[in-house]
Amino acid sequence: MKNHKDLDVWKQSMLLAEQIYNLTKDFPTDEKYGLISQMKRAVISIPSNIAEGAARKGNKEFVQFMYIAMGSLSELETQILLSQRLQFVNSVDNYLDQIEKIKQMLFGLIRYISKRDS
Repeated sequence: MKNHKDLDVWKQSMLLAEQIYNLTKDFPTDEKYGLISQMKRAVISIPSNIAEGAARKGNKEFVQFMYIAMGSLSELETQILLSQRLQFVNSVDNYLDQIEKIKQMLFGLIRYISKRDS
């Protein structure tokens, strides 16, 4: 298995993390310990779980961590949509497109690892 830093899905999730950090800079300060904190935790969890999964010895564990990353991605998607509803951000289409792309990449990696295992 490649190093996690060589995986395109890890690179894309790192880019998304940077973008979410920049996005939340303009949120109301009273959301510092609420939505901002939740979004940062969720987005950090995505590349972190990809990295941890890639470092594991077994493919079964790697797949498990990819599903955890997927859960964090879904969490972030919900938080972005809530941010739009609360009118903290106008357009979320770019973020939702990136999330969908990363989801597809994660599913592709899961399929690849699972096939290789059987």
